[in-house]
Amino acid sequence: MCGIFAYLNYNVARERGYIAEVLFNGLRRLEYRGYDSAGIAIDSNRSGFVGTSKTAESAGIDRNEVSKSNSISIPYNHPLVFRQEGKIDSLVGSFYEEVESLNLNLEEQYSIHAGIAHTRWATHGVPSPKNSHPQSSGVEDEFLVVHNGIITNYEVLKETLIRQGFTFESDTDTEVIPKLAKFVFDKAHDGDGDQTVTFSQVVIEVMRQLEGAYALIFKSPHYPNELIACKRGSILLLGVKELTEDVTTRSLFHDVKTLTRNGKPKELFFSSDLCALVEHTKNYLAIEDNEVVHLKDGCVSIFKFDYVTEKPASIQRALSFLEMEVEQIKKGNYDHFMQKEIHEQPQSLTTTMRGRLKGKSVILGGLKDDIKTIRHSRRIIFIGCGTSYNAALAARPFLEELSGIPVTMEIASDLLDRQGPVYREDTAVFVSQSGETADTLLALDYALENGALCVGITNTVSSTLARKTHCGVHINAGCEIGVASTKAYTSQIVVMIMLALDIGDDKVSTKQRRETIIDGLYNLPNIVREVLKLDTAMKDLAESLMDEKSLLVFGRGYNYATALEGALKVKEVALTHSEGLLAGEMKHGPLALVDETLPVIVIATRDGCFSKQQSVIQQLHARKGRLIVMCSQGDVSLACSTGFCRSIEVPQVEDCLQTVINIIPLQLLSYHLTVLRGYDVDQPRNLAKSVTTQ
Repeated sequence: MCGIFAYLNYNVARERGYIAEVLFNGLRRLEYRGYDSAGIAIDSNRSGFVGTSKTAESAGIDRNEVSKSNSISIPYNHPLVFRQEGKIDSLVGSFYEEVESLNLNLEEQYSIHAGIAHTRWATHGVPSPKNSHPQSSGVEDEFLVVHNGIITNYEVLKETLIRQGFTFESDTDTEVIPKLAKFVFDKAHDGDGDQTVTFSQVVIEVMRQLEGAYALIFKSPHYPNELIACKRGSILLLGVKELTEDVTTRSLFHDVKTLTRNGKPKELFFSSDLCALVEHTKNYLAIEDNEVVHLKDGCVSIFKFDYVTEKPASIQRALSFLEMEVEQIKKGNYDHFMQKEIHEQPQSLTTTMRGRLKGKSVILGGLKDDIKTIRHSRRIIFIGCGTSYNAALAARPFLEELSGIPVTMEIASDLLDRQGPVYREDTAVFVSQSGETADTLLALDYALENGALCVGITNTVSSTLARKTHCGVHINAGCEIGVASTKAYTSQIVVMIMLALDIGDDKVSTKQRRETIIDGLYNLPNIVREVLKLDTAMKDLAESLMDEKSLLVFGRGYNYATALEGALKVKEVALTHSEGLLAGEMKHGPLALVDETLPVIVIATRDGCFSKQQSVIQQLHARKGRLIVMCSQGDVSLACSTGFCRSIEVPQVEDCLQTVINIIPLQLLSYHLTVLRGYDVDQPRNLAKSVTTQ
């Protein structure tokens, strides 16, 4: 997963330094996803380019002045490329050092200027300046590209370009793209024909050669003050701001072309994340797969690419309005985004349920046209990765109980590896916080091909998952900045519980059970506020576990998912080995690990598995296990009846809602353990927020 950002100002004077800072700030808004290098490209006034007779003519130079070698030095705004390993601050520091050494005037103004920027999560090649983006076509930077995704046929393209005389500097798959653009451009301008090639024609021809998933932004001095973006399988957004508009006001314009053809001063943005747009504008467009978006002369042109049509047709697209506030992407009074998002869960759960609980009923507008089909499904398949998979696992027992439909669980990558059977009579429910998780999207394509009804559960309205599924539910948890998902996890569980309630609404036999759960949902945010008061106790527990190298978490029934998710949080942010285990499997191997030194957390709150968990605790005591028991308030004596153990007491709620309550102390534990150990809690080592590579 990489972050891409671009900025174009039109008919409004902006200083070079201002433009650079807009690009840097765009990257800062993306950096929360966890990146390892970054770069930007802006314009200079440096000239000196070797072009062909065709480029000379397009520059207004008589062909007779071209040398016999068919080349000429043509002045143009040579791009300046700045790349650096590390965080954004490293790039900013090196930028200002280079600016000083180049004696570059940051106060110089441009009425039109196109700049691009990138943050990289290394896939091909280690983090380093040469592997950072923008990647270049060569020494003169005739074409520059920033890229999110992966090019699967890059090795074949690289070999072909090497045979054409190109040399490669980086280890990335991306470098083939700008070099391929230069190859297409040079070939089109080779000879004495009068036909010139447009920027969009170059990019479309490049797209014909690429395989894989990508979002791309192109910049070229051959096409000054223009930007082109295209995408296939990776998220990309366009933001549009007229300088006369109020960023908080809903635009009166619907068609993006209508807005941009009026010649008024404006700023245009490309971004891989809404978080980088919200402080500039609320008018945005989610670019679809195989769309090519060309920014030129203050206008936006959109083309639909396909492999058959040589000249893709121009299409019209409507702008959307961003329902997000700037405050959501700031830490406020918290030290870290993860801390903020853990403590925001009463609010996120409230917004998730707002408008969906009506008296003793649940209304999910996004499913109303398909709910009968879901009720008559032969099978419901939950498909996700990581935390989203765990959330689905937490909701599965309740969905089975209310619907009477078999519910199976699939890790997206494993479903694809096995090519597991999916049928037309199935309902496939895809769960993803970002809606851009690569494995989940590939599994979605697979399910669509097999004719299943596809339901999306995501936190991002404009995401690929939201657009590709037949129907779905927006979890509405608010922007989640920390790489480790917290509030999205609990909101996902609540949405899937509401899904179960909606599916089971036609059954008289479960009416009382449904009404009891709905009453519990109304009160859930208040209970979560009570659980968050365990913050200090969890910090104390974290201090006692600071030096431990391993941790086991045992759960059962509804709370098997809690064990998996609690262990995952400790693993991904505190960088401590931890395993979530099914307590019913304890005797079949895991018990061999237990001794007086290994910390073991057992989740033993009151539900149908409580007595079984008491037995687990007794067996662990018999092996002198170092026990930490999570139990319902007042149950310490029952849960730890056979010996000493450390306890975490939580409020008791309905069994299917207990998973929401029980995960919060473990979230707090992982947060404090990470901070105490001195690790970056918001950007864990080697992880990115949304993995869109395969």
